[in-house]
Amino acid sequence: MFRHMVFGADDPEAARVFYDATFAAIGVGPGVPDPNGRFIYRHEGQMLIIGRPIDGQKATHANGGTLGFFAPSAEAVHAWQTAGLTNGGSLCEGAPKERISPATGQMVTVAYLRDPTGNKLCVVYEHEQA
Repeated sequence: MFRHMVFGADDPEAARVFYDATFAAIGVGPGVPDPNGRFIYRHEGQMLIIGRPIDGQKATHANGGTLGFFAPSAEAVHAWQTAGLTNGGSLCEGAPKERISPATGQMVTVAYLRDPTGNKLCVVYEHEQA
């Protein structure tokens, strides 16, 4: 459904360090700089773009917004959160946990972080159905 998402960052380099580390934990390569000083992350036809806001104003995060990513395993969920906390992110909603997804009714392992700008992120591993 999504082609790309864009997050503003007042410190694009701090954002790059955070996203390179967290994405490595879930099998996504590092960001590639573009001519405008933004970093572009590509995976399976989708893009996440991180950089200074085009209008020159201070970056802000969405109130109530969360961007979710797939993880290849429950272990990757834990590695993602650890990498984020080690690389400028902050804890959001506690340690990774297993629960039933209210959206799908499926068992998931999920973790949340805030990136260096304050954007809320989550990563989800959807367990195999028995």
